[in-house]
Amino acid sequence: MQQHGPIPTLLWFRRDLRLSDLPSLVEAGASGDQVLACFVLDPRLLKGAGPRRLQFLGACLSELNDKLDGRLLITEGLPEQRIPEIGRAIGATSVHISADFSPFGSRRDDAVATALGDVGLEATGSPYLVSPGRVTKGDGSPYRVFTPYFARWREVGWRSPADSGPATADWLDPAALSHEIRRVDPPDSGVALDIEPGESAALRQWAEFADSDLATYAEQRDRPDRDATSRMSAHLKFGTIHPRTMATDLAFRDPGPAAYLRELAFRDFYGAVLHCWPHSAWRNWNRNFDAIEVDTGDSAERAFEAWKQGRTGYPIVDAGMRQLLHTGFMHNRVRMIVASFLVKDLHLPWQWGARWFLEQLVDGDIASNQHGWQWSAGSGTDAAPYFRVFNPTAQGEKFDPGGDYVRRWVPELADVEDVHRLKTGRPSRYPQPIVDHAAERREALRRYGRIS
Repeated sequence: MQQHGPIPTLLWFRRDLRLSDLPSLVEAGASGDQVLACFVLDPRLLKGAGPRRLQFLGACLSELNDKLDGRLLITEGLPEQRIPEIGRAIGATSVHISADFSPFGSRRDDAVATALGDVGLEATGSPYLVSPGRVTKGDGSPYRVFTPYFARWREVGWRSPADSGPATADWLDPAALSHEIRRVDPPDSGVALDIEPGESAALRQWAEFADSDLATYAEQRDRPDRDATSRMSAHLKFGTIHPRTMATDLAFRDPGPAAYLRELAFRDFYGAVLHCWPHSAWRNWNRNFDAIEVDTGDSAERAFEAWKQGRTGYPIVDAGMRQLLHTGFMHNRVRMIVASFLVKDLHLPWQWGARWFLEQLVDGDIASNQHGWQWSAGSGTDAAPYFRVFNPTAQGEKFDPGGDYVRRWVPELADVEDVHRLKTGRPSRYPQPIVDHAAERREALRRYGRIS
């Protein structure tokens, strides 16, 4: 169906499921008289997503559709097939997107651009405060270490939030395409979420956090026993809010806002690292670590299963893994603890843990997840990491001193006073430690020492 008269454009949503602060929407509205909004459910991405992430995605799409008065076209298939089909159906003069810098996203967008032919695929903005490629050294090369990157990142800066919303475009109704493009419902896996999805919830949640907990974020953010973090990671993953919107509340230099801004910079840094070194999605960024000795075989698989199920006998590790299983979320400090345990106490490949996290986490993001894991494994961008081996007992005592976090997620220990060292005895229903931490720490240092 070719449109005559008004000039149509296509706005293809991906990791930007919002209408406010959306530069690609501004450009789509400026490029044509009418805009068709669409989302393509890509089977390659759906395959690796757990039920909670699909549920969050589906709810975000439903809210976006509501904000557009039912004029969001949701279809499924390979984007390099579906986007050109939709474009032809409306006679689109251009297709507008937010840039995706991940290896998969770049390959996909190149394929779509090729399939579109003379119709331009126009990228405006990105999911980051400062997009990959903008923060470079004087010679134009990318930063390999966060601290100098962070200093330059602040100098480069970012634009103000874009002025956009439902009224930015005259939206085309996809109902007229029903015979040409199959319309599907948003995913609904029927699982409960412990965080409300959607743009409205994201804006509300950020405003509440900025008002109540941002000031104390620097000193409280490592405490999993307290509700002191923003829980914005899933919203950033799906783009129901842009970090620019959040950064307007981080302009002052008090410790809380400064610490939060630094975390947003880490998110940008890891995005830039993955963009510049795409092999680091599943292989060691530091290729020297390709030689590290890891355990495999049946005993390794059994240890991995115990770790996944929260049955290691180390309370803080088990609490984190059970929180992940039950909610699709884990506190960031605990993520570091369980990751260190997997790679340095169990001597398993970091890729095993990274894959499990991506399957389970609602906020599973390829750049942050993979490079967070490599930070723990020692194979990433950290300057001198091999000797960093977290003691899970000491970490539990330091960051969950009252044991409230452990008791919440490990009910076998609900009535135990000293939940981290279990000096008064280990309940029969709770497993014995599957390894001896002191011995495995020595073994980890031996293995790392052989490649350092």
